[in-house]
Amino acid sequence: MMLYLRLFWEFFKTGLFAVGGGMATLPFLYDMSEKTGWFTASQLADMIAVSESTPGPIGVNMATYVGFTTAGVPGVLAATLGLVTPSVIIILLIARVMKQFRDNKYVDAAFYGLRPCSVGLIAAAGLLVVRLALLRVDAFKASGAVLDLFNWKAIALAAVLLVLTRAVKQTKKLHPIVFIGLSALAGALFSF
Repeated sequence: MMLYLRLFWEFFKTGLFAVGGGMATLPFLYDMSEKTGWFTASQLADMIAVSESTPGPIGVNMATYVGFTTAGVPGVLAATLGLVTPSVIIILLIARVMKQFRDNKYVDAAFYGLRPCSVGLIAAAGLLVVRLALLRVDAFKASGAVLDLFNWKAIALAAVLLVLTRAVKQTKKLHPIVFIGLSALAGALFSF
């Protein structure tokens, strides 16, 4: 029972403070992995890949994944409910009082002030994804060789995808799922 309460509480905090959408949950999840040991940084990278390629909000997908791998179906319920409960409560409260404060300059300023916070959390998530996907910090620590710091296969794949999505006219308009599928195939073929 304590595990379910802990799952709920950890994801409740994440849902309460991850302002800016699903990618803003990543710094909280990284912290959670270090604090709880429920998943590793490598598993977090896998969760990001799976959550980005499946339908639904990334935060909810990741909460569901962590809940399931940690405590099965009851864990899914605890983690997912923990993540969405703060949003539901806040939306209900805001909806109740929003009409009264719609034109209030302080409320408007507060919402404006949340924008940089959202950008910062999303940027932190992006940097975390880059670190997990393109760098091999453990290999660098073990060998001390700078060349071991970089995951050259992943960097090559990222460069090819960047060129295909930005510079090659024939592939610029392809649906992102095509690139996700090709990346998965490349990962399987070249043992990422």
